[in-house]
Amino acid sequence: MDAFSELFRGVRAHGSLFGSSTLSPPWSLHFVDGAPLTLCTVLTGAGWIVPEDRPPELLRARETIVVRGPATFTFVDEVGTEAEPIECGVDCATPEQGGTRHRLGWNDPGDGGAAATTLIVGAYPVRGEISRRLLDALPVVLRVDAGGKPDPVLDHLAEEVAVDAPGQQVVLDRLLDWMLVCTLREWFDRPDGEPPAWWAAQRDPVVGDALRLLHADPAAPWSVATLAERTGVSRSTLAKRFADLVGEPPLTYLTRWRMTLAADLLVERGAATIAEVARTVGYSDPFGFSAAFKRVRGLNPSEFRRAASPEPEARRGSSMAELTR
Repeated sequence: MDAFSELFRGVRAHGSLFGSSTLSPPWSLHFVDGAPLTLCTVLTGAGWIVPEDRPPELLRARETIVVRGPATFTFVDEVGTEAEPIECGVDCATPEQGGTRHRLGWNDPGDGGAAATTLIVGAYPVRGEISRRLLDALPVVLRVDAGGKPDPVLDHLAEEVAVDAPGQQVVLDRLLDWMLVCTLREWFDRPDGEPPAWWAAQRDPVVGDALRLLHADPAAPWSVATLAERTGVSRSTLAKRFADLVGEPPLTYLTRWRMTLAADLLVERGAATIAEVARTVGYSDPFGFSAAFKRVRGLNPSEFRRAASPEPEARRGSSMAELTR
């Protein structure tokens, strides 16, 4: 598995909240919930995305913007419009409400016409430390301009949100996954872009292979020598190329990735002992794992678990008890 795919592990749509609305000016939609990621695409017309404390961004037909929370934002027909803002809730943590869920919280202030703007919005839940690394690589607002060619995914999405049909929520979730992945890939690949180091490193024939090996089996007893052998280069060549492209040595990268995986496991598997989590990420010694975790994360595993998912005192136990069970 490549690093980009791995970071999407916790960024999967499930019961996502979609909105589809045709707006006649003047209009103003205020997105108040501050979802971790919100994807906005204009099908027809145009409008302005106005984030908190950020310059407005013009969004034209077939263009897409991704807004990173928790800040809220507004979508308006014109900057400074006098239209009364309509609050739109896009909280993906709301209870499941069925196949028409994508219609909730929307208001169509008009009957269309030549000046109408059709907007599709998907609010995206993002959970866990793995996905946080993806969020950290993104600006508050990123945009992908229209490519000037047909987009069958957008066309299908526009058709799907307009009707109620069996399995509709599943289709919307998968389309949103597709749109988000394609949008981020295009943004990272833009000619004037500054993608994170791991993105460019994936394209290198040596370092890319090493990254895929580490992500495919992070618990394996990797060394620079075994990685070099698997990638077909010398240890010195691998070490230098990896550090030059990724920004840190291979085993430092592996340790940080293991601790990221462990952080999510500590929360997701509340009944698992520290020793069990340690073995899952490649440590036979829970004390060595705990020391590495604290060095990387600033807290020992038990402290991190309590901070991330508080439990009643009677169920917590001591750090030493968890280490030795």
